[in-house]
Amino acid sequence: MLQFGKFVLTRAFLAALTLVIISLVVFTLMEFVPGDCAERYLAFKNTQGSGISVEDIEIERKRLGLDKPFVQRWTLWIVNAFQGEFGDSCILRVNIAQLLGTKFWLSLGICLSSLLLAYMIALPVGIISAASSNAYLNNGLKLISYLGLAMPNFLLALMIMLFSTIYFGDTLTGLFSKEYRDAEWSMDKFIDLLKHAWLPIFILGWSATAFALQTVRALMSDEIGKLYVTAAAARGIYGRRLLWRYPARHALSPIVNSLGFDLNRVFNELPIVALILTLTDAGALLIESLARSNDQQLAGAIIFLLTATIVSLNFLTDVLLAILDPRIRKSLIN
Repeated sequence: MLQFGKFVLTRAFLAALTLVIISLVVFTLMEFVPGDCAERYLAFKNTQGSGISVEDIEIERKRLGLDKPFVQRWTLWIVNAFQGEFGDSCILRVNIAQLLGTKFWLSLGICLSSLLLAYMIALPVGIISAASSNAYLNNGLKLISYLGLAMPNFLLALMIMLFSTIYFGDTLTGLFSKEYRDAEWSMDKFIDLLKHAWLPIFILGWSATAFALQTVRALMSDEIGKLYVTAAAARGIYGRRLLWRYPARHALSPIVNSLGFDLNRVFNELPIVALILTLTDAGALLIESLARSNDQQLAGAIIFLLTATIVSLNFLTDVLLAILDPRIRKSLIN
């Protein structure tokens, strides 16, 4: 138990250190953007017909604390970020925490649901495919996985939208019906969300399933050919019991350990899908802040929240693997 506690504390420290380093990288990139937040906001106001002077920019810069040293501003930003506070959006002048609201959690829920769908399909199918000698089954699964890897998610989204528009007269865009977009959360709104969220979940899960299927099949094929599986079969263990007790158990450890990477890959695909499906989530806000409004405060907050989620997920998977396999925590501690 003491060894396990040391392992958890060590991983927690490394996770916190990773977040601090990531926050420094994100904040530094925000600083490298030409013009600070005061200049971008006042330039935006100038396009709206307001006369802006150099004195106005200096007053706004002091109000936002941009005249303070870099280290002091970064320290204040990271302390507030760990408390869930990211200040105001440069352009919209709205508190970022309020602006994101449930949008980030909606995006995270969509991404996690896509991963869940992918692994619910890929794990059993990949294991069966690796253990089966049926050429038709294996070639068919290979074709499906190759299609999932080769076809971009945005192309799949466009195909589904076109098909739905032609045959059903509905583009299937958005996450809510009109009457629920600005309504308070209720069971009816949640049910309406489920009616719309299946499409982005399916689209994002399309390539995630193909990638996971290839990974599971490769790992299982490698494990099945090892001597300990042959020895177990010689002792009379066969069928599903053999697969799940020996090769599957060892093959799943890398899968669990890659959840953070898979989440990052799915979220990277979310902004384009959100743009096509006109979703009102963090992915759409990220595209808006980076490509259109140049709102680096908002973009930095979304990126930091995403990386914090990935680091937290990696920490949890490390702890889970240590619980399942004591050799992992022992090797890392020693």
